[in-house]
Amino acid sequence: MKRFSSQYVITNCGPPLKRAIITTEDDGTILNIEDTGGKPEEKHSVEFHNGIIIPGFVNCHCHLELSHMRGSIASGNGLGGFIEQIRTTRYNDSNIIAAAASEADSTMYKDGIVLCADVCNTSLTFKIKKESLISYINLIELFGIDPEKAERRLSEIEKVAETAKEMNLPFSIVPHAVYSMSLALFRLLKKTNNKNRVTSIHFMETEGEKEFLEDHSGSIMDSFKKSGIVPVSLETARSHADAVLNEITRNGNLILVHNTFAGNDTIETIKERDNLFWCLCPNSNLFIENRIPPLNLLIERGCEIVIGTDSLASNNKLSILDELKTLQLHYPDLSIEEMVIWATSNGARALGEEKSFGKIENGIKPGLLLLQNVDLQNMKLLPDSFVTRLI
Repeated sequence: MKRFSSQYVITNCGPPLKRAIITTEDDGTILNIEDTGGKPEEKHSVEFHNGIIIPGFVNCHCHLELSHMRGSIASGNGLGGFIEQIRTTRYNDSNIIAAAASEADSTMYKDGIVLCADVCNTSLTFKIKKESLISYINLIELFGIDPEKAERRLSEIEKVAETAKEMNLPFSIVPHAVYSMSLALFRLLKKTNNKNRVTSIHFMETEGEKEFLEDHSGSIMDSFKKSGIVPVSLETARSHADAVLNEITRNGNLILVHNTFAGNDTIETIKERDNLFWCLCPNSNLFIENRIPPLNLLIERGCEIVIGTDSLASNNKLSILDELKTLQLHYPDLSIEEMVIWATSNGARALGEEKSFGKIENGIKPGLLLLQNVDLQNMKLLPDSFVTRLI
């Protein structure tokens, strides 16, 4: 049995508690949360820490497979340039890929991540995730703009899904992005993944996506032409809203990833879709497009926000805290409490795991983290804030 306390405890089950005492089993199961009203009595073996205790982080968007690409791609070239560099440099020896992914997995756990939605194109990381201390949901990614190859692309990715099933790993087959899916492929996928508990899609990451969907022009089309993958017949969704409302399964939760160029009209149109979550990966957005998502607009429109790290191809670290610090820097009015909700309980709900993660509540094992070197008076993160795993 262990007991922890700190200046504040954010449980996500009510307002922050001042100097509350959390009692856990040795394995991390929460046994009791005592609200001391800020005046705890002396108790045997209570570890008191300076900072804020919070639940473990939930990473709603990661590409563990790309961990070997740290530092191999130049920043600031836009999404079209990024796609081209990924396409020409991502493939490597499977042992190198696995070693880098294993190291990234260990670092994420150390940095407080307890649950992760990881995008996969192969089964190379499955053994790592099977043995990891992090709980993973595998989002097996499908893409292809040639309608003639739609059935083959789906068949290929279903083989990856079959491996996940054989290893008893949670998975969903999901579309990569609106611009990278032919209508034929979208519709084939919708027939097969209509029971998804979780679906995600890269969404409005660059201004060029809208241009491509409208008339198949712009930087994304240029990238496709350069790669020689433009089919004779090219038919895509008419718009991002059309894809969300008509081409993607309505079953389960849908996580829209990036949203860097999301506008009011699109946000308002697609809000009719139930169980919709907006995932922000600001460090990746700055790396690729030198642009931050329109967070104030998303908040004003009542969007459910969650946090992701993207990959080491477009980020220096897979750190949820670093993503929050970047948001705090660009949106100084944000409070620690609301950002912690996005990075914990909202993420757990988005991944359908709210009964096990995202809150400090009796009977569950959410992980306990200590946020340190923060502005406790104003409840703000600082540039040198850091997190330590307690359990």
